[in-house]
Amino acid sequence: MEQDPTPQPEQPGGDSIVCAGCGTVAEEVPVTWTCSVEDGARRYFCDDCARANLRAIEGRLDSTWW
Repeated sequence: MEQDPTPQPEQPGGDSIVCAGCGTVAEEVPVTWTCSVEDGARRYFCDDCARANLRAIEGRLDSTWW
């Protein structure tokens, strides 16, 4: 089996969401967070991570390239 070189953060129980960049936890998805689908999995990024990597996001680069 192939292993993913960048492990995804564990999503806490309930409706909590974890930022795939820095690990910030939110009780529900804030409207200002960015959602990205990479390899069929949804990844959420907080405001700070999204702002820091805006050009890469707009260029549709996977987060492993940031």
